[in-house]
Amino acid sequence: MKRRSIVLGVTLLLVCTLAAVFSGFGSRTSAIDKADIDSVVAGNNAFAFDLYRQLAKDKGNLFFSPYSISSALAMTYAGARGETARQMADVLHFSLAPEKLHPAFLDLTGMFNADGKSYQLSVANALWGQVGYEFLPEFLDITKKYYGAGFKEVDYIDDGNREQARQTINKWVEAKTNDKIKDLIQPNDLSTLTRLVLTNAIYFKGKWEIQFKPEATKPMPFHISAKEKVDVPMMHQVAKFNYAENDQAQILEMPYTGGELSMVVLLPKPEYELAKLEGMLRPEVIRSWLSQLSREKVEVFLPRFKLEKRFLLNEQLQGLGMIDAFDENAADFSGMTRGRDLYISRVIHKAFVEVNEEGTEAAAATAVVMSGKSIVLDEPPVFCADRPFVFLIRDLRSGSILFMGRLADPRG
Repeated sequence: MKRRSIVLGVTLLLVCTLAAVFSGFGSRTSAIDKADIDSVVAGNNAFAFDLYRQLAKDKGNLFFSPYSISSALAMTYAGARGETARQMADVLHFSLAPEKLHPAFLDLTGMFNADGKSYQLSVANALWGQVGYEFLPEFLDITKKYYGAGFKEVDYIDDGNREQARQTINKWVEAKTNDKIKDLIQPNDLSTLTRLVLTNAIYFKGKWEIQFKPEATKPMPFHISAKEKVDVPMMHQVAKFNYAENDQAQILEMPYTGGELSMVVLLPKPEYELAKLEGMLRPEVIRSWLSQLSREKVEVFLPRFKLEKRFLLNEQLQGLGMIDAFDENAADFSGMTRGRDLYISRVIHKAFVEVNEEGTEAAAATAVVMSGKSIVLDEPPVFCADRPFVFLIRDLRSGSILFMGRLADPRG
C-alpha cells in the first residue's frame, strides 16, 4: 500500500525598506518564558549554521530563512512520533519538551509581530489538507494555537482540483510575502498521494538607521574570483557603526530603524578564502565575533544587489540526520493521523532579498511535501565589500537569525 505524502511549506519575506504591516497570532513575551525562548533561539541558530554549511557546498549566491524553515518543521514535528521525532529534534536542535517548545515559538513570534514598530515584520502559517482525510484534532489544535495555522481543505486527488489547490496555495504565499515569492509550489511538487501541505510565511521591511545617499552610489569592481571581476553599483557612506576586525574577517553591523533588527556582514580578509571562513561558522564563533564589536566611524562600501533562490532541501536535511521522515516505510507521523500513512516527500524553500540605499527587502518560502578586537585608527577603517561575503539579518532582542546568505555575484 502506498504511503500518502505531506508537503510542508514555509514562506518568508524580509523587506528592509519598511513596508508591510503584520497582524496575526502571537502573544507578548513573559519573563517566565525567557529561558524557553532562549533555548529555541539557540537551537534555531545552531540549525541555521548547520544548514548553511550544507547549502554552501554549491557555488554561487545563497540566501535562505532558517527561521522560516525551523518554524515549518516545528509544525511538522508536532505530528511526529518515535524515532522520526527523535531525529527531527536532533537535527533542529529542539531541546525542550513539546509542551514547552510550541509555546516558546508562539511567544517568539509574538515578539516579532508586536505592533507599534518602525519596521514591519510578519509571520503567518497555514495548513492545506486533503478534503475528507481525517487529521487528529490534537494536531490541528497545536498548529492553530501555537502557530496560528488555519486549516483549509483542498483536493489533491483530482488533476484539475490539484492544480487549483496549487494556485490557491501559491496565491496565499504571494499575499503573505508582498508578491515577492511567486510559484513556490510547482506542478510536479504535488501528486494524487499528497495529503497535507504546511506553509509558513515571514515578511520584513525596514529602513537603514543610517541610509546611503543614492548620489554616492558609483560603479566599482567586484572581485568574483581572483581572475574575474565585474563592475557593480557600489553604495558608499562614512558613519558610525558597530565594527570589529580579526585575522579572518572584518565584521560590520548596520542597524535598521528602531534598533531591534540589524544586518551583519562578514567580509573575509583579502588573503583569507571565503570557503575557509564559511567552514568556521558556528554559533559560538559568531557570538565571540559579535562581542568584539564597538561603535566607531567606518567608511563603508557595500554593493547594491538582489537575489532569488529556490531549494529542494530533502538531501540537506537527510545529510544532517533527518532520515526517517522522508522514508515512506519508516516515517512515523501518527501524531497527525490515526495511522502511520504519511511521510515527507519534499521540503521546498524559496527566498528573495534586495539590498539598496534605503534598506533591505527580502522574502523566503519553504515547502515540505509529505508523500577579533576592533582596531582604532586615526583614519576610519575601510569596509569595502568588493569580494564575496556572508551576511545575516537578525533580531537583536532575541538573537534570532531570521535570514542568512552569501553574496558571490551582485548581478544575481
